[in-house]
Amino acid sequence: MSTQVEAAPVNAGTDAVEMTYREAVNAAQLDAMESDSRVILMGEDVDADGGVFKTNIGLPDRFPGRVIPTPICENGFTNVALGMSLTGLRPIVEFMFADFMPTAGDAIVNQLPKYRYMSGGQFSVPVTLRVMSGGGGRFGTQHSATGESWYMAQPGMHIAVAGSPGAAYELLSAAIACEDPVIVFEHKVLYTRKGPVTRGARAEIGKAAVLREGTDVTILASLLMVERALAAADTLAGEGISAEVIDLRWVRPLDMATIGASVKKTGRLIIAEEQWHEAGWGATVISNLTRANQQWKAIPRAVALYHDTLIPYSPPLEDEMIPSAERIVTAARKAAQGINE
Repeated sequence: MSTQVEAAPVNAGTDAVEMTYREAVNAAQLDAMESDSRVILMGEDVDADGGVFKTNIGLPDRFPGRVIPTPICENGFTNVALGMSLTGLRPIVEFMFADFMPTAGDAIVNQLPKYRYMSGGQFSVPVTLRVMSGGGGRFGTQHSATGESWYMAQPGMHIAVAGSPGAAYELLSAAIACEDPVIVFEHKVLYTRKGPVTRGARAEIGKAAVLREGTDVTILASLLMVERALAAADTLAGEGISAEVIDLRWVRPLDMATIGASVKKTGRLIIAEEQWHEAGWGATVISNLTRANQQWKAIPRAVALYHDTLIPYSPPLEDEMIPSAERIVTAARKAAQGINE
């Protein structure tokens, strides 16, 4: 199956086309590189047979010299991307696995988000980090993290989480066009999923998306959990429970206006996240709502990775570890029934 697509200028099209998530990532990069010669792609094996997860098919041939393979040295090539951005380029940096991000800790924490501030606003840092994340691929505990909340407390950068092909295209397009560093998390399991994609569209930074309206309970999800939240909402509808499903889309900044309006209506909240709940975006959302004096009809619940347990290599154990649609249904059902346990 080919993932090579034709370029379209920004805001050119209004008609959605069916694409896989992988093709949507490819299209966002192609469109950006076609419309702006300053955009480059770099990372480990980005030019080898379309990249490790086949998101870059056709790009090395179409843009000679602008798809740059790097050594296995994340901190080094991420800092190189910083230097490139300061001289006018707009690098896209591909991280093969989210688990490798800490090896670039100095660049991600101490350099990218702080350079514009430390220069007194003289420099912008338009660097996009594309990060392959998530479990379910049988890669083991060192290659299965989502990492989506790791850097959310760091001022100076934005963090996006793509839960569908359309979101993958729009979030990545917005990130590449942004003058500040942006981390875009992709999910490995979603690469083969299909959905509508509008070429030329860009997401609004910091804006969540209400995918399904409801009145009884709010389900807030990210990455792979978005499709599982929608599946849970279908099941709940059959039980007479109306679930509103929100695709978070941005971990930083959080769209507390959209989330707050939904929870004010339903009075019940289910967090669906493929990470440990402690110190993550879900805990922050609940904290923010509580500080805003949200009146709860039931305690907010988090459907997340099991506490103090690492992601296993065993397929049945990994499947049990990652939140399922059934676990989301159970949590939402208890909330709707007012079971506070």
